[in-house]
Amino acid sequence: AGFTDRQLKPQEAQHLLDYRCGVTKLVDRPTVQANEVSKQELHAGGRKLIEKIEDYQPQALAILGKRAYEQGFSQRGAQWGKQTLTIGSTQIWVLPNPSGLSRVSLEKLVEAYRELDQALVVRGR
Repeated sequence: AGFTDRQLKPQEAQHLLDYRCGVTKLVDRPTVQANEVSKQELHAGGRKLIEKIEDYQPQALAILGKRAYEQGFSQRGAQWGKQTLTIGSTQIWVLPNPSGLSRVSLEKLVEAYRELDQALVVRGR
């Protein structure tokens, strides 16, 4: 989608920081499906993530999945893309999860991530 100049391998995740990108989780335990995570876990994770965002103040935060965003941040009716809610000056984006279980097409997935990448370029990444 353009965040990096090449596709990184999973073992190269630490190099995301070279591109001014970071990865975190709302819930620390692994799951196979999103419905294995309770609303309470997502909400607690959202509160912790807000603290991180306030500390680090990134330009944007991408939440993967509408349910994660809605329950983690007490919001309703999320659509893909940039949200009206911000944390300070940090834009919040809701993007499709790239999981193999996602029903979103690869084309739509790349389009959503590219839209965020382009918005960051406009803001001077």
